[in-house]
Amino acid sequence: MIKFATHLTLLSLSTALISSYAYAEVFSPFKDSDGNTKWQYVANFSSSVLILTLLVVSIFLFIAHRRAARSNRELIEIKADLEDRVSRRTASLESTTLQLANREAYIKSIVDSMPIMLIGLNKNMEITQWNHVAEAITGRPFDTIAGMNLWEAYPTITLTQEQVEGVLDSKKTTTIKHGQRDQYYFDITLYALTEQEETGIVILVDDITKQMKAENKLVERNKMSAMGELASAMAHDINVPLQSITHSLSIIQQQTNQIPEAQKQLITPILNKAQKSGVQATATVQNLLDFSASHQGKKQSTHIAQILDHSIELANSLYAQPNGLSFHGIALNRNYADDVPSVPCYASEMQQVFLRLFRHAFYALCEQANGTGFVPVINVEVGNFYDSVWIKIQHNGSALSAEEQQDIFEPFFYNTTNARGCAVEQRLSYSHFIITDHHKGQIAVTSEHAGETTFHIQLPLK
Repeated sequence: MIKFATHLTLLSLSTALISSYAYAEVFSPFKDSDGNTKWQYVANFSSSVLILTLLVVSIFLFIAHRRAARSNRELIEIKADLEDRVSRRTASLESTTLQLANREAYIKSIVDSMPIMLIGLNKNMEITQWNHVAEAITGRPFDTIAGMNLWEAYPTITLTQEQVEGVLDSKKTTTIKHGQRDQYYFDITLYALTEQEETGIVILVDDITKQMKAENKLVERNKMSAMGELASAMAHDINVPLQSITHSLSIIQQQTNQIPEAQKQLITPILNKAQKSGVQATATVQNLLDFSASHQGKKQSTHIAQILDHSIELANSLYAQPNGLSFHGIALNRNYADDVPSVPCYASEMQQVFLRLFRHAFYALCEQANGTGFVPVINVEVGNFYDSVWIKIQHNGSALSAEEQQDIFEPFFYNTTNARGCAVEQRLSYSHFIITDHHKGQIAVTSEHAGETTFHIQLPLK
């Protein structure tokens, strides 16, 4: 606006000076009668015009200044508003970033604090997540295996690539149970992330060994309680007619003195055999009664050799075949080390274990005894090694096949019409439970086709 007013004034003066001819009449009012110009009037007039022009320019400048000041104020306000908005937006972004960082740290803390192994994979089976439990189990930090193939980073994982790919394709959560009886149990859960492209699948490996052992122990204790009740009831039910039979046999034996000698010679062996069978049955009933009342609250420190000797005495009265081998007719060699300390155990339960092992050996020897020139032998050894007591019960009876060795300690059940493996009467699942669960020991069997089967038992001293 100022430039415009200045240009207008200069243009007017230049036009007036240059076009003197065109505007000659303008100066006519300033001439006198003689035609002379009155320059005083011209000067006054020019001053007035200049003053008016300056006044107009001043007005225009004032208005322009007002407008400029108003514009500056508006610009300052706009600037302040923008700065305030930027400041608030920056504060909001910083707060959001901090919240996201805190949430990310919180989620990472949750993942790392999980008591189960967590593994994240993308669609290429490359590791994207690996929590502290995974690091502790594998011994490999996340930084060293990030981006690696799962089976390269963790070769011993009990998963196949086909199983993982199946979950990726089906998008269905899958739980795989893996374990070894009385050793370890794992629940492996796989689920796909349908809205995340970076992580295609998550694998959770939960160690439920303690839970399963506790549940198994509770189940077995309930079974043992039921077995004890059943054994007691059976023993009483069998004992009543057994006593009646034994009493009747005693009466008949007394009456044999009144019959002719020829008949007496025929009847006496039969009565003796029946009487012997009655004694054996009575011992079996008594063993059932002892078993039903054998549960104790605490372990007692006992010498294993004493339990073995008592078990052998019971086996002598329990195991015999009519017209065949009896347990007391077996050559039994005992080799007990002198420095074997006592073991904290449930003596009655250990006695049942040894009786079951002697029973197994007895019937294996009976099968082998059909051959000529066979001498049945049972070797019993007891020794200590470091913080454990070791017991070996060895016999030269019929050997166990590979299938029988595999399932001899497993609970019996038929899953096919043609059941294979160890027969039910020869299984030792209860003995295995007593050794491994109640006494925290180990039991195993080795058998050779040459006719040598050995049961190995290890019991901790503490």
